[in-house]
Parts: sequence; C-alpha cells; structure tokens
Amino acid sequence: DVMDLKHIIILQNKIDLIKEQQAIEQHRDIVDFVKGTMAENAPIIPISAQLKYNIEVISEYVVKKIPIPLRDFTSEPRLIVIRSFDVNKPGSEVDSLKGGVAGGSLLKGVLKVGQEIEVRPGITTKDAEGNLHCVPIRSRVLTMFAENNDLQYAVPGGLIGVGTKIDPTLCIGDRLVGHVIGSEGSLPPIYTLIEIQYHLMRRLLGVRTEGKSKGAKVDNLSKNEVLLVNIGSLSAGGRVSAIRETKNKHGAVDKRAKVILTSAVCTDVGEKIAISRKINKHWRLIGWGTIKGGQKMAI
Repeated sequence: DVMDLKHIIILQNKIDLIKEQQAIEQHRDIVDFVKGTMAENAPIIPISAQLKYNIEVISEYVVKKIPIPLRDFTSEPRLIVIRSFDVNKPGSEVDSLKGGVAGGSLLKGVLKVGQEIEVRPGITTKDAEGNLHCVPIRSRVLTMFAENNDLQYAVPGGLIGVGTKIDPTLCIGDRLVGHVIGSEGSLPPIYTLIEIQYHLMRRLLGVRTEGKSKGAKVDNLSKNEVLLVNIGSLSAGGRVSAIRETKNKHGAVDKRAKVILTSAVCTDVGEKIAISRKINKHWRLIGWGTIKGGQKMAI
C-alpha cells in the first residue's frame, strides 16, 4: 500500500520443513493478514528456495503476468549506492592500487565507462557548532560489471558494480551507502532538514499488545521525537522540530512535519520515505511520507 504496488506475488517459503496441515494453516494466516490490502488478491505460491520447489512457477508468473516496467534512457543517469568497498588486498603496491567500487541500482539514464561522475552528499564534516558541511566527490567511471560480465554501459534495472578513481578509504566498509551517483551538476540538492507530508499506520506490524491479537495502535508524531527515516538507500536519524495539521477542501487531514536529519541526504522533492519509531528497543515501521521541501545545503 505504501509503495502503491500493482503486481504482487506472495511466496510461502520453507514448506519442506513443515507438514501439510501446518502449510494449510499458514496459508490461511497469510490470507487473513493481507485482507483489505492491495495484496488481497495476489497469488500465494508455496516454495522451497533451498530445494528449488515451485521456482519455475514463480518464473512463469513473472514472465507472463507482470509487464516489463518502462525504463528512462534519456534522462541524466542516477544511481543509488547500496554497497561500497575497497578491492585492494593488504600489502598491495602503490602502483597497483585500484579506486573504490560502488554497487547499486541505476534508476534512470545510461551510465558509461569513462564518464565523469559526481557523488553526493560526498565527504561530510561537522564544524565546532555541530553544523554539517558536505563536499561532493568528483571522479570517473573506470569499469562496470554485472555479476561476472564486464559492461561498457549500464541501463536501469538490476544491480551493477562501478569501479571509480575515488580514494578506496572513502568506500571501504559500505561508507558510500545512501549516497547518489550521477553526472556532474545533474544531481538533486542536499538537505539537512526535510518537510514531509506523512501518513501513519493504524496499527504496528509484528508487535502485539498483551491480551490482544491485533497490533498496538500507532500514536501520532510529537515534537522533539527521535525517528528513523529511510530515504532511498539511506537510513538516517531525525528529530521532529515542528508538526502541522490542516484540512483540505475535501475534508481530508493533511499532516506535515519538519524533521532535522543527523545525516545529510541527496534527494528530490516528491521522494517517498519510510518512518520508524523505537519501540521495545527495536525500530518499528510506523508510517510513510513524501518529501515536500526542506533546508538545502550550500555547496
């Protein structure tokens, strides 16, 4: 519902570990769980990923029932980083050192070997007053690969690894996760404060109150509350600085909040975000939102 997905498949995994009656009961539980959601009429396919049971059924459904999404090849390339690492082995000679590698998914455009790129937010520092400052990283694409295939260019869809000239110490241990790669000057602004239009779930998922089968009710956001927000591949802490509720001409309540982020984020207005709250020492999803604006950082 949050992502407004139209084509959904529900996979009931590990059926090789349970008896037939247990599988039937689990099937009933799944049907009850998705009732009233966009997944209500989605097919439920029992599988065993380990033993490859019904994997061919999934493949057939994907090929025949799910249309190929439209790809944008004309816009400037934009890649979200979900992994980054240093491929150099300890003790490597200086002359043989390679630049850092970023792995992720290309959202739009075409990325080519030899292309000049920019990484945002880039190198982030704090001054004496605790204010964030960002310096975007500029580099060049040296190599690209998908699994074991060398690429000269990449298009949207699937995961790719991008070899760059970036200092490997900036990429080691997933340090670039949450960053965005694109052509120089084409990336969106960097924000340290975002204004969001948000929607909260009616009840928590995976958390039950004592004596009740349904999840606990989700309370509204409060000022100065600390949240976890997921924007693209970035997970960042945030503090709610202001909350506003208004009614539109149709009578619907428009809920908005301003969130001060602990990390700078490169994103666009209109981007969807996930909102989590700490409950019983665990971060739990409580809602979602759309970025409507914010405080841009000067670069």
